[in-house]
Amino acid sequence: MVRQNIRTDKWSIVATQQQKELLQNTVSEFRCLVRCLVGVVYTSWSSIGRLDSKAQIPTVEKLIHATAKNPSPKYQYFNQRFYKFPSYYRRSAIQFAVGQVSSFATRYQEWQSGIRKSKNALPPKLTSDCGTYPPLYKGQCIRFAEDLCSTAIKVFTGSDWIWVTVGVIGHRQRHLNGNNQRKSPYLIVNKRGCHLSVPFKIKTPKLRDTESVLSVDLGINTTATVSVVNFDGTVSHREFIHPGRDIDRRDKRLKRISKKASLTGKLYKGFARNLYRKANNINREIGQQVSARLVKIAKQYGVKYIVFEHLKGWRPRGGKKRSTLRQRFHNWLHRRIVNLTEMKWSELGGKVAFVNPRGTSSSAYDGSGKLRRNSKNYELAVFASGKQYNCDLSASYNIGARFIHRLMSRNGSQDLQGKSSCKSPRSRVTLSMLWLVPSTL
Repeated sequence: MVRQNIRTDKWSIVATQQQKELLQNTVSEFRCLVRCLVGVVYTSWSSIGRLDSKAQIPTVEKLIHATAKNPSPKYQYFNQRFYKFPSYYRRSAIQFAVGQVSSFATRYQEWQSGIRKSKNALPPKLTSDCGTYPPLYKGQCIRFAEDLCSTAIKVFTGSDWIWVTVGVIGHRQRHLNGNNQRKSPYLIVNKRGCHLSVPFKIKTPKLRDTESVLSVDLGINTTATVSVVNFDGTVSHREFIHPGRDIDRRDKRLKRISKKASLTGKLYKGFARNLYRKANNINREIGQQVSARLVKIAKQYGVKYIVFEHLKGWRPRGGKKRSTLRQRFHNWLHRRIVNLTEMKWSELGGKVAFVNPRGTSSSAYDGSGKLRRNSKNYELAVFASGKQYNCDLSASYNIGARFIHRLMSRNGSQDLQGKSSCKSPRSRVTLSMLWLVPSTL
């Protein structure tokens, strides 16, 4: 079975200042046409809204565009204002305007029927000035070179439409895979620069079921603790992922923010903006590094599932006001790492799963019961038997065991169930439960 995903690459455009101005003119002209079309579509929505998506674009085009068979369209303004406007650009603008009006009509109808977020909610507004970008259809609006290092784009000079050749860099690797299908890119021009947003339809094969999973415990002291847990309870691989150099760089900037805040009376809007931006960029890079390493380990050991704790929406309670612990919790990457890993791993055909975090860190993996944290070293745990072990590593074992137990229960393993009719075990699942049960996947 083959699944299809859509992933988008950012290809940077190398252009001169004059070429950048032409690209900006193209985007501005496209948005201007969209603004004008929104009013036309809304005026005739009573008839256009009843048509299917294939018939809507020709109907609107007949109202604004003069041809040999349609010499006198209803709105003559468009032939004068948007002279020689390319047909593919025009139809894309019509499609976007139809979607904009359709969304407004649906939201307004819901508001009239009483479906509102609050009792005093104001009615929705029709927005015609929107930040859309023009799609570039192959052969009509864009022509790539064979090596994809340059491309010709149809741009607006202010009076005419011409072809301009610009350079393209930053392709990544998706275009090298013959199974990936490149779609029509979008021309993005803003204050940061100009680039092509290139979507790819990716065919990802479904990975077969294996006898192991990759479990991940995300923490504060250690960014990610990884274990490859087998269905028979053995552990094939253990690893601590903690990019300490980048974390020190981030914390150094956060300390500068804290020191600056202590010397400032009332904090103003935009306080320490550059320091916050640098710290966030470092955090983003840490998330990319950790997620890439998780995917690499999963590929190396041939697992299908990467398992995390379900921490979405969780908010820490620890830490006093203006304390370091609260700041560390605020910069915790538990959701960013999960989201990046899910995007990367699903593209390769794998799956990301989640388990209940209750008791994974507080229960010893050997089944001896509750564990105690060392007062001097919080990462060190003391089991009821007196054994000392890394708490995050024990938690990663329990995370993998909890998910394996769930898989076996779904496949009808009676050995994992107690004497009662309840499918869940009477105690919290730990790695020790897998030692007593043969693999029944």
